[in-house]
Amino acid sequence: MAGKFVMKKTGNGKFHFNLVATNGQVIATSEKYETKKSALNGIESVRKNAPEAGIDDQTA
Repeated sequence: MAGKFVMKKTGNGKFHFNLVATNGQVIATSEKYETKKSALNGIESVRKNAPEAGIDDQTA
């Protein structure tokens, strides 16, 4: 089973999503969005950009 995006609505009516690994752990959390459509667009952006994303290690 692949990971999944879990969308939630906050108490003040905003939306955010978590990327959840197959073991149930949250591995990424989005910003808060004003609309559900914007949150869905954020998910699509992650799907589109993440497969080719590099690592910018700024700890050195």
